[in-house]
Amino acid sequence: MMERQGKHPMLPDNTHDESARQMFVSGLKLHLANNISANLRTVYDARVKPAIRRELGHDPANRHDVRKPMSRDATYQAWSSLQRTSQEMKQDTQSEIALRQIETLADRAKQVRRKARKGSLRTNPNIEIPRYVSAVNIHCIPGGYHNELIEDDVLPGAVFDPGVFLYSMGRMGAYNEDIGATILSYLRQNRPGFSPKRILDLGCSVGHSTLPYVDAFPDTEVHALDIAGPFVRYAHARAESMGKAVHFSQQNAEATDYPDAHFDLIVSHILMHETSHKALANIFAECHRLLKPGGVMVHAETPTFEGMDPYDQFILDWDTYNNNEPFWGPLKDLDLAAFAAKQGFDKGKCFSKVQPSAVGEEYAKGRTSLFQAGDFGGAGAWFLFGAER
Repeated sequence: MMERQGKHPMLPDNTHDESARQMFVSGLKLHLANNISANLRTVYDARVKPAIRRELGHDPANRHDVRKPMSRDATYQAWSSLQRTSQEMKQDTQSEIALRQIETLADRAKQVRRKARKGSLRTNPNIEIPRYVSAVNIHCIPGGYHNELIEDDVLPGAVFDPGVFLYSMGRMGAYNEDIGATILSYLRQNRPGFSPKRILDLGCSVGHSTLPYVDAFPDTEVHALDIAGPFVRYAHARAESMGKAVHFSQQNAEATDYPDAHFDLIVSHILMHETSHKALANIFAECHRLLKPGGVMVHAETPTFEGMDPYDQFILDWDTYNNNEPFWGPLKDLDLAAFAAKQGFDKGKCFSKVQPSAVGEEYAKGRTSLFQAGDFGGAGAWFLFGAER
């Protein structure tokens, strides 16, 4: 499957055996998604839901009613254990591949940086890493996103880039561009003629979702930031090697150094569930400060639990408890419009939408093949929340 990933000079090189390990992990994930996950619903309907009804005197109302009874079931325990194992195997495999090349990849990024003619890179060795980033190895990446082992390290980026493709089983596009492409699809449909002069991508990681904005708005100045130095170094080298002009900087999205009213469009791509509620309030306030009057912020996330069956809520909340994603579920309990209004936005100018995946739509047109499976990799739809300044 990994041969379908879009190639660029910053991708780590694989040996035959390393590719075989990647394929094994992919096969395990597909087996869990296709052949095991469906059995969980059967177990829930046959055994767990009746037990909940007897205990509570009514059907489960939400994911919290389902969690403890379902977590005691042996079938669920086996699936969840294998699901966590597949995630750890994926991260360990990618980490070992990139670690073997850590010096080579850092040198490769520096060579690209020396020749850079399009975008720019600013790092901050004194930046304070917030606890919501440093307290756990998010997504089970060893050492987390921000950890640096050598000078000018890009290792976490080199782990994350192919790892996302493997995690999503290719469903987010050849370059993992689906979330950015989906926001652009929303903008084209709902704000035709919108042509921002400056765009800011918050929590850009390695720039997967940043680069579609460069293609969509070739005359626009595109900026992107992330708290992790290895991410922005890798992102800058990746973008430059692909001929894309982006100005990357290592900053905290809660408090940036950009001037007031500097951007027409501010976006993020599954950033909100990586932060605490306090941090998210600061990020919304910063968006309000940075947007020009009439400017727009759009944050993409996984779909909310609103209107969802309690069992589906529970399954899709797996990452909160088992994938080092402590703010995944709590985010979905927030009234985002009220939350944004407290940070200065007009509640009447807030909007939310479940937007079909842009990559999924392309697959549906028959231009390529898409494997639709369970798992939690995206492709299908993204929840968008935003507001106009």
